[in-house]
Amino acid sequence: MNSNEQLSGDYLGKITELLGRIRLEEAENIRVAADILAAQVAKDELVHIYGPGGHSNLASQEVFFRAGGLMHVSAILDEGTLLSGGALRSMAMERTPGYGRIVIEDAGLGPGDVLILVNAYGINSALIDAALTARELSVTTIGFSSREHAEETAGDHPARHPQKLNLHDVVDHHIDTKVPVGDAVMEVPGQRKKRPQCPPSPTPSPSTGS
Repeated sequence: MNSNEQLSGDYLGKITELLGRIRLEEAENIRVAADILAAQVAKDELVHIYGPGGHSNLASQEVFFRAGGLMHVSAILDEGTLLSGGALRSMAMERTPGYGRIVIEDAGLGPGDVLILVNAYGINSALIDAALTARELSVTTIGFSSREHAEETAGDHPARHPQKLNLHDVVDHHIDTKVPVGDAVMEVPGQRKKRPQCPPSPTPSPSTGS
């Protein structure tokens, strides 16, 4: 077996291990969330999903308007944090206090609605404000994020909400995605180690002013 095959096998093993942990450790949380979604569909009501963060938006897109998918899903695809609008812009918007409140209020959610919130780290301002606003509006919330990542990210990290809250503390129900600290699960021999906990603020560029 060559080195590339070994790395591929190791990667598959790590991902399979994480999926196994989710299946075993989050089984009850998944069951509770599934019952909530099933009840919503049985009433012919929508399940809303919002993933405020560059790549977290992919979770919303993945379950929305797919052939063979669930038709009762309504994705909140706000342009502000979509990477298609620019990576640095997306990161700046997800870290803007009050932005998530605007998005949720604009979606017109209220009592009887169900909102899924998805984010890799579970700490940014748009996410936490979305969760807090949904709570004020009596919306049932289900969060997907990494508890470990949130709890090990410094309280003064620039990505954090001003109140230093974590998603798993402010939603009605939470499923831990087990994402390990760092932006990678593999360390390749001879290469730099895994990245920091989450991206720092971008360094201003003389050419772009951003």
